[in-house]
Amino acid sequence: MREFKSLKFIALFKGLFRRFGVDFEVMMLILRIKLTMDERRVPTVFNEMGKKKEGNQFLKSLWIYGIYSLLLLPFLFIGENYIFQMSIMFGMILFILMTSMIADFTSVLLDVRDKNVLQTKPVDKKTITVAKTIHIMIYMSFVTGAFVALPLVVSLYRHGPLFSLVFLVEIIFAMLLVVVLTSLLYLFVLRYFDGERLKDIINYVQILLSVGLVVGYQVLIRAFEFSDLNINYSFSWWHFLIPPIWYGAPFEMVLNGNAAWHMIAFTVLAVLVPIVAIFVYSRLMPSFERNLEKMLSDTKSRKPGRHLLDGFWAKLLCRSKEERVFFRFSAMMMKKEREFKLKAFPNLALSMIFPFLFIFNELRIRSLADISEGNMFLFIYFCNIMIPGTVFMLKFSGSYKGGWIFRAAPINRESAVFSAAIKAFLAKLYLPIFLVVGVAYVFIFSARILPDLGVVLLSAILHSLITYRIMKDEDFPFTRSFEFAQDPGSARMILLTFILGAFLGVHFIARSIDYGIYVYLVLLIVAVVVAWRKTFPEGWKPDDAKGSSEAEVEI
Repeated sequence: MREFKSLKFIALFKGLFRRFGVDFEVMMLILRIKLTMDERRVPTVFNEMGKKKEGNQFLKSLWIYGIYSLLLLPFLFIGENYIFQMSIMFGMILFILMTSMIADFTSVLLDVRDKNVLQTKPVDKKTITVAKTIHIMIYMSFVTGAFVALPLVVSLYRHGPLFSLVFLVEIIFAMLLVVVLTSLLYLFVLRYFDGERLKDIINYVQILLSVGLVVGYQVLIRAFEFSDLNINYSFSWWHFLIPPIWYGAPFEMVLNGNAAWHMIAFTVLAVLVPIVAIFVYSRLMPSFERNLEKMLSDTKSRKPGRHLLDGFWAKLLCRSKEERVFFRFSAMMMKKEREFKLKAFPNLALSMIFPFLFIFNELRIRSLADISEGNMFLFIYFCNIMIPGTVFMLKFSGSYKGGWIFRAAPINRESAVFSAAIKAFLAKLYLPIFLVVGVAYVFIFSARILPDLGVVLLSAILHSLITYRIMKDEDFPFTRSFEFAQDPGSARMILLTFILGAFLGVHFIARSIDYGIYVYLVLLIVAVVVAWRKTFPEGWKPDDAKGSSEAEVEI
């Protein structure tokens, strides 16, 4: 078994681990095995359509974080307003670290597959948990290093060694904060839930964290006032709830000599919170491993639902009994499939939040009465931004091996399977978000925008059909593994984003012409009817050779 340089570094702290009651030799053996197994693991954001390559693909793919780090560089050259510059930079750093933690390392933290091996050996739970945490910390260190290495070097040139030293120390504390607080959050969830309910709650926590990161970044921006070319900071009590400001304060205090009490308090929080969190987590480690066993429990099974709403939509939208069956199937998969929800629901939540964020930002400049007279209701097109990614995800499932049933079942019209999936997406996922935002917009902009809302809804249907045609590869819905869900094709996704912009542009032009919006509405109705019939023609069947699903290959 090969030696790892990261383990040699960890060996320098042997005494510290033993002081905390960790069996150091056993921990190192567990880590060595885990790192060896990682040779074939590819992180979520870099999975290359399941291609197997030699070596640790995670380490080979870190270059993308180096590219992301270019976004940090401008903030090192915009003056010496450190509380602003570094708060924004650490907002980005925490965003990247937390996103990586959620996407790639939650499964590692909550992994229970090794319990059958380790629990039959004389290994205490604290050692297992520490090994798991160190395993995550090793990779988070690589992610952090790749993301901040270039800004750290540039900061040394731009602001000197003292700035770089503070930057390095703060980065370490920020990384500890992300890993430990995420672990404590999951510990809290594990403590109060079990069985299937626990798995659902963890799924929703991951979704809320993803959405909260984006919303939190907007809150961070609102902590600063922009006037002309000046950026002013005025302290408010709620800034204590924004960690990026904690990490911006030490630079302001050390380099600008700002010894205001709130700057000192922010600095203390930046250092103290990660340390206290580590101490609390170390005390709760045995409880974490004990509660983690609940992941193996299915004692609290779900009660079968009546799905009355699904039946209503199926009867309303589907012409044949066969299509209604597949509609209910697709709706149930979207509701029950945890991995699908984890990948799709954050986009859905952001689609509902973004139309309001822009209005809230505008309220800093204008009154709501002024806003209601303009065309800002066109921001409702942000509801449609989730269409390409979600329609693409309709092909995937964690239970993809059951996809053989589509080939075995006597399906009269195979296009009904695909049309039912698109209808289920529109009715169950898109329409509720559109209705919530639409009703709120009617209250803000009055009933004058009702024709515009009709245009946006029809544009969404047409956009869904276009997305399906562009992404189509003849696989039945929910019959491919999520291993293949990481690369929808950058060019295609960019094209679909431009198509959304085209819908918005045509809508804006139509509004500038007398009765143009009504003409555009009629044209969209015709386009949707024609496009639907062309996309899902009667008697259409996918090519049997090309249509062999991933499930059939597995079988």
